[in-house]
Amino acid sequence: MTDFRRARENMVEQQIAARGISDDHVLKAMRSVSRERFVDEDMRELAYRDSPLPIGEGQTISQPFVIALMITQSGLRPDERVMEIGTGSGYAAAVIAEIAAYVVTIERHEILAERARQRLASLSYHNIEVITGDGTLGWKAGAPYDVIMAAASGPAVPRTWKEQLAIGGRIIMPVGAEAGYQTLVKVTRETETSYSEDVLDAVRFVPLIGAFAWHGSGISDGTS
Repeated sequence: MTDFRRARENMVEQQIAARGISDDHVLKAMRSVSRERFVDEDMRELAYRDSPLPIGEGQTISQPFVIALMITQSGLRPDERVMEIGTGSGYAAAVIAEIAAYVVTIERHEILAERARQRLASLSYHNIEVITGDGTLGWKAGAPYDVIMAAASGPAVPRTWKEQLAIGGRIIMPVGAEAGYQTLVKVTRETETSYSEDVLDAVRFVPLIGAFAWHGSGISDGTS
């Protein structure tokens, strides 16, 4: 029988800290969240592998290192508000919630959203709100956000997210081809009307679907 506590510690030390993640908030959060609780029972023995895992509806729970990398690059701090796009299993939202003051996470698949909602409630996460809907539209009711993170790749950063970002806020998102590898970018809102963009790393994510992404009727605004 797997010792999940030991497996989680090994994950943090070997997959995350050993690869350069040193932010104490992130390492503590990754140690605190039981990843095996966010996958199906028959997948639990694989929960701490350094890879994504299927969670249904054609979606995956992201590789632990990628989650740690995105949170680290966002510079997330304890008093901040976060919008996550792509709830999936709820695992990343739980890790983020270990640091942030408030997390709103948006999932377009109702079945995944409801599972995540129930799972997070059972684990007593009271600072996470799970919304079912088109994540590319964001969630104005909770804006402005200090950090916006997307667990799916789009052709560009949606202007709706930029509009809901606080001044000084950061967006972390994979941008690029619908299939294959993408580039992780960081967009920072400098003023009411200006944004800067940094290229971070090569990644691979499922496609972002919605009005301001793939297969949408809106227009994604990738200007910075």
